[in-house]
Amino acid sequence: MRIVFMGTPAFAVPTLAALHDAGHEIAAVYTQPPRPAGRGKQLQPSAVQVEAEIRHIPVRCPASLRSPEAQAELASLEPDLAVVAAYGLILPQAVLDIPRNGCLNVHASLLPHWRGAAPIQRAIMAGDPVTGITIMRMEAGLDTGPMLATARTPIEDKTAGELTEELAEIGAQLLVGTLIDLPMLHAVPQDDAEASYAPKIDKAEARIDWIDGAEAIERKVRGLAPFPGAWFELDGERIKVLKAQVVAREGKPGTTLDDRLTIACGYAALRPVRIQRAGKPAMDVDAFLRGKPIPAGTPIG
Repeated sequence: MRIVFMGTPAFAVPTLAALHDAGHEIAAVYTQPPRPAGRGKQLQPSAVQVEAEIRHIPVRCPASLRSPEAQAELASLEPDLAVVAAYGLILPQAVLDIPRNGCLNVHASLLPHWRGAAPIQRAIMAGDPVTGITIMRMEAGLDTGPMLATARTPIEDKTAGELTEELAEIGAQLLVGTLIDLPMLHAVPQDDAEASYAPKIDKAEARIDWIDGAEAIERKVRGLAPFPGAWFELDGERIKVLKAQVVAREGKPGTTLDDRLTIACGYAALRPVRIQRAGKPAMDVDAFLRGKPIPAGTPIG
């Protein structure tokens, strides 16, 4: 098939690679424009743009697809299909109508659960036992289109970073298989009554509230690792927690219970295992404590 691919982060790269490796003609890749990144704030291309350029696929980075000019440029490619994976732009109906066989989306949840921008993080933070990938036909609503295929995987103790990598590979293979069977597949409508939403992670959410139970905080740690990272404040310094364990101990929430940085929560306690100080590489908490001992009874912000 002649495909226009639309995606931006690393999650979308395996799907682009799998489509190209399967012999589909990628007419063009649409991705978000380069953004400032790093200390130097130099413009950095998206992960999808990097992959597309390695494969010598034309790349386009419109800031919007709402203008008649952008829509005409897309139509000029005469695509059979558009494949969307974490693109980051809303596709207006005029764009959805361009490909002869419509637009398919690789969504990182078991729809209709966790429609929206942060399905992986929200599933972990909510304590869901499983998640997965849904291939759906796109329509104007937010992740509301009928479903063509799904694949499931257990969440267990995976971080958002680990689960994103796993689901990216699952989604790539599921999408390629879906295209093989596309003429025989019947799309299944979503049950809107079962829908839940996964809004973008707000920076204010990342701060740990020690009034919460330790299990909920541990899920937040996994759900926000490695980025943006759940964090607490110690002596005016922001410290991200990248891995932690629940400890069956009680005390005043937000207070250390021993010299191992075990912190009392609203229920039980949390012991950070791996942390990251601002501007520093990640490190094990034992190494951190060797350079900065923290006695029991220390208040944690």
